[in-house]
Amino acid sequence: MGTRYFTPALFAFLRELEENNEKTWWEKNKDRYIETVREPALDFIADFGERLGEISSHFTADTRTNGGSLMRPYRDVRFSKDKTPYKTNVGIQFRHEMGKDVHAPGFYVHLEPAQNFTGVGMWHPETKVARTIRQAINDDPRGWAEVAHTSEFSDEWSLGDHDEDRLKRVPSDLDAAHPHSDDLRLKSFIAGARITQKTVTSSSFSDELLALFRRAAPFTRFLCEAIEVPF
Repeated sequence: MGTRYFTPALFAFLRELEENNEKTWWEKNKDRYIETVREPALDFIADFGERLGEISSHFTADTRTNGGSLMRPYRDVRFSKDKTPYKTNVGIQFRHEMGKDVHAPGFYVHLEPAQNFTGVGMWHPETKVARTIRQAINDDPRGWAEVAHTSEFSDEWSLGDHDEDRLKRVPSDLDAAHPHSDDLRLKSFIAGARITQKTVTSSSFSDELLALFRRAAPFTRFLCEAIEVPF
């Protein structure tokens, strides 16, 4: 029997936070956040990090409350029209050991009422790194197809859903007639898979998540090898 980390109380807290996204409410309910969100998430990170080692030993599970795998609940509102101060979701990233921030290769979990999903890959890597990955895709169309376009992968994972996550055209130094030319326009090299709240709050969540990540391991390996970091 597996461990049940998250309960409906986490989603109830997030729904209430969305309705009361202000400092006064947060200060009154911060202990609830710690009890129903932060502590269960840190327990999950510590335990799941060991299991993730079955796929790769190069991704970190960091239980620090600041700078660790659990993303902080405070929004950066400096350049946003939306000035609400708190995130109404929970983000967890198991980041590559050689990465410094969220742009590194990683395995990701997103918890939010009516919008739970998991992700793998690299989100908006810097320009030089993105070019390196596109070149790897360009040079190895068969290898890329085997990790990103098989039925086993695409039955669970969705790659590059939004046009805004792509360049307008294939870069001029790459093959515009490539069998997966749309992927040569990607800005983020990520794939996502939907998960249900029922799954998240079940004792089998860790098992199901590990199985999802295992099916996406070849995709993540391709990206790591493209940028020459170990997988």
